[in-house]
Amino acid sequence: MASTIDIDNLRVGMFVHLDLGWWAHPFALSNFVVTSPDQIATIRGLGLKKLRWSPEKSRLAESPSGHWHTVGDSQVLDSQVMDIQAPEGGADAAQAASAKAAAAHHRAALAAQRHAERVCMQQYAEAGQAWKVAADQVLTVPVAARESTEWLTRSLLDKMMIDGELCIRVLADAGGERAGAHALNVAVISLLMGRVFGFSEAEMMDMGVGALLHDIGKLELPERLRLPDGQFTQAENLQYREHVAHGIAHGQRMSLSAGALAVLAQHHEMVDGSGFPQRMAGDRLSAAARIVALVNRYDNLCNPAVPSHALTPHEALSLIFAQAKSKFDTTMLNAFIRMMGVYPPGSMVQLTDDRYATVISVNSSRPLKPRVLVCDPSVPVEDALLLNLEETADLGIRRSLKPAQLPLPVQNYLSPRQRVVYFFEPAVLAVHDLPEELPA
Repeated sequence: MASTIDIDNLRVGMFVHLDLGWWAHPFALSNFVVTSPDQIATIRGLGLKKLRWSPEKSRLAESPSGHWHTVGDSQVLDSQVMDIQAPEGGADAAQAASAKAAAAHHRAALAAQRHAERVCMQQYAEAGQAWKVAADQVLTVPVAARESTEWLTRSLLDKMMIDGELCIRVLADAGGERAGAHALNVAVISLLMGRVFGFSEAEMMDMGVGALLHDIGKLELPERLRLPDGQFTQAENLQYREHVAHGIAHGQRMSLSAGALAVLAQHHEMVDGSGFPQRMAGDRLSAAARIVALVNRYDNLCNPAVPSHALTPHEALSLIFAQAKSKFDTTMLNAFIRMMGVYPPGSMVQLTDDRYATVISVNSSRPLKPRVLVCDPSVPVEDALLLNLEETADLGIRRSLKPAQLPLPVQNYLSPRQRVVYFFEPAVLAVHDLPEELPA
């Protein structure tokens, strides 16, 4: 049960609940254990007078033995996770204790897995709502639109610029309109790329704002021309390309920075000079624009205007590398592939033991061994645990598949996503990292 305390009584070790929107504070979660005086100072700076905390989930004193694990919202000891005692009575008792330990492990891991997914979905939904507020302000109150977009970008960066690794995660059913989903996909992946390249805070802000608003010029186009479907006439294609100029005009009315405006102006330019509208090439393009152009192309291949034309994430990555790598900055393309993994989140795959799976998340610093949800008819899909291939040396991915290539029972189990929607999370939240076997 949560209790309320005065903010002055906050102490290290308390499990606190920040009753604020995700974007209104710099922490990865709204519920967590306070671990340092710096966190206390940050929380006090949020302007709260009272704070909710959960004594039963708190860590006000170090345990004399064992170490803590995160299970859902709670901090629990190894002994609590195992929920067993030393076996007595020989082999039968040991076997029973081992089974009990395995069941406790599964419950703990599943609770953490569900919690991580809920957190990611909630954060994505709030980011999508914030983007829509900004987009709705562009035509009527452009300066407010800029401020809203900067606020959202700052919120994303606060969650990204942490010590430790991040996972790129595909969301099951994010909902919302395509324009917002596309803008967030491009912004999130571009910012993660900026993190890889060590962009400064100012560069990250410019790229984030530019990525979130890169297609804002489409507000001036008829609805049917906002998404190229390969059926445009020459005149319609020229009209579609005008969205770049419209976007620059909107950006100037919003008083966007020069770096953000460059992203709006250059997100369809290619390093070989084959892009539009200026046919700029090479180093004439800003680094941020080169990243956004690459991510924009990738997302448009995964989420085209005509769903039946969609490529799987693996296919999209392969196509760019095989047929269009001359159009993108080589260093950035290689970094993008390393970050997303050969099989990006959302890919349908067959494992080396012939089982089918879908890639759920990729640790951006360890991309070759993603976390996958494996089709196992003996386990209800809602109880299926993600398998971390990094921890299974003898198991890997054999090949990528289109959803239609999967047997029908596998399609029903894995439910291939109609739209690929990405977000991010701290790697430690992706799956509860308990050992595969707990001691009996």
